[in-house]
Amino acid sequence: MSRIGRLPIKIPAGVTVSFENGVAAVKGPLGALTMDMDKRINLEIKDGEIHLTRADDDKNTKALHGLYRATLANMVEGVTKGFEKHLMVAGVGVKVALQGTKLVMNIGFSHPVEVEQPKGITFAVVNTTPNLVEIAVKGIDKIEVGQCAATIKAIKKVEPYHGYGIYYKDEVVVRKEGKTAGK
Repeated sequence: MSRIGRLPIKIPAGVTVSFENGVAAVKGPLGALTMDMDKRINLEIKDGEIHLTRADDDKNTKALHGLYRATLANMVEGVTKGFEKHLMVAGVGVKVALQGTKLVMNIGFSHPVEVEQPKGITFAVVNTTPNLVEIAVKGIDKIEVGQCAATIKAIKKVEPYHGYGIYYKDEVVVRKEGKTAGK
């Protein structure tokens, strides 16, 4: 068995899980998520735990076994706690503001950049200092939160000499040394 796929997923209080016609549905206090599953992977709910089994030992089936188990565990965690990613916007004179459901960023371009908030995702401007702004991207779907944060990060790549741009809060920005004066 797959090392990841064979691990059971505990169902916390307040969460309901159902599996019908190849669709797994997870409902919790923060919302509901669904996922279509491959017919080679079977889901069983017993004793307050989710168990996944596979039909055969084909290489692709083994890969799907671990993938679906990890995705279901993320769904259960998402409807109970939620997920969030923090982005840092660095630069001289950068400004970030929420205007309704839009994130408006003045980050050194000739125009303000607007990012529309996708369904199921919320933005928050957490911390503002003169040259550094922190943005939080929150939601219940881990994949959507990660994709939205990556889309925002791709708007302005980090410049290696001063560190200006958009990067994850826990990301290490590699800085280059500038020119030195001749001797």
